[in-house]
Amino acid sequence: MSPEIPATALQLQSNIRKDGTLVLSIETVEVPRPGDGEVLVRIEASPINPSDMGLLFGPADMTTARAAGSADRPAVEADVPEKLLASAAARLDQPMPAGNEGAGIVVAAGSSDEAQALLGRTVACIGGAMYAQYRCMPTAFCLPLPEGTTPTQGASCFVNPLTALGMVETMKLEGHTALVHTAAASNLGQMLNKLCQADGVPLVNIVRRQEHVDLLKGIGAKFVCNSSEDRFREDLVDALVQTGATLAFDATGGGKLASDILACMEIALSKSATEFSRYGSDTHKQVYIYGGLERSPTTLTRTYGMAWSVGGWLLTPFLRRVGAEAGQKLRERVASEITTTFTSHYSDEISLAEAVSLETIARYGRQATGEKFLITPHK
Repeated sequence: MSPEIPATALQLQSNIRKDGTLVLSIETVEVPRPGDGEVLVRIEASPINPSDMGLLFGPADMTTARAAGSADRPAVEADVPEKLLASAAARLDQPMPAGNEGAGIVVAAGSSDEAQALLGRTVACIGGAMYAQYRCMPTAFCLPLPEGTTPTQGASCFVNPLTALGMVETMKLEGHTALVHTAAASNLGQMLNKLCQADGVPLVNIVRRQEHVDLLKGIGAKFVCNSSEDRFREDLVDALVQTGATLAFDATGGGKLASDILACMEIALSKSATEFSRYGSDTHKQVYIYGGLERSPTTLTRTYGMAWSVGGWLLTPFLRRVGAEAGQKLRERVASEITTTFTSHYSDEISLAEAVSLETIARYGRQATGEKFLITPHK
């Protein structure tokens, strides 16, 4: 091991004990040597995405969160309701490192040509365990970033950019011509707007606040509907008539928003119908739920005929669907446009210790629009 690389380093771990206690802690772990086709990355930046919080907190009731650990090695504990403990059976008493993606500098490399070519490069990585100071990665899980790109700029190279691209590609694969997106003022939503504008894809944005309408209009969005307004359904129908959107991606998951979107799609389609059908339009309407910002049950009031579906959408199955070659082309596009189309903005940069403080958890745990946290493990 090179003298500049420590033998041990810090890593954030999440553990649900059999007694029903969630423990978030900073642990000391060994820094591994990279194998032939691997590189060792000094992680400089890693974002907190909603999908990361699922692993961090599991089914724990975070209203019971309390400080633990010591001043120099803080930790947080919270209770997992007994009725939900079975859902975490596969991970009980197994400390799990968190963090889906990140970026940093390759400080050591295995003997393969692919690994040696990355030595000294700034790379983005995906593969878990990124809330750590060092991460040993297969070269296939690393994306070399263009010269001059910083780890902060490249930290969110995978989850949000590939999700945005995946939405557009799913639209094309399934024969739709326009999109609807909810919680659209998020980092992902802003990215999707830039992508759709660049690619000429009509996009209908759904938000909940006037400031979110203003934000999206400010970056060029044409169709923005505010679900808190009395005219929401009328505005949504108008946008659907103009765009012809029959595919929606819903980040909220619960409540009746998915049903409202389908109903408005049906009304929009009926405006162009040439004859009446008691079964409604035979044009298929699809809503994919890809997030869970709203925790209540999904409520469907079937007023939209018979040609509709509601399902789930996740990035990893989508990438399997399109295959390795297509997936690599999407990654290469992200790398080339990481400071333009796919740029991310962060409201806070926090250390590993701050990531397990009660105050900071309360802030990033609410998943507020416009707030995105970046962990800088060496801070």
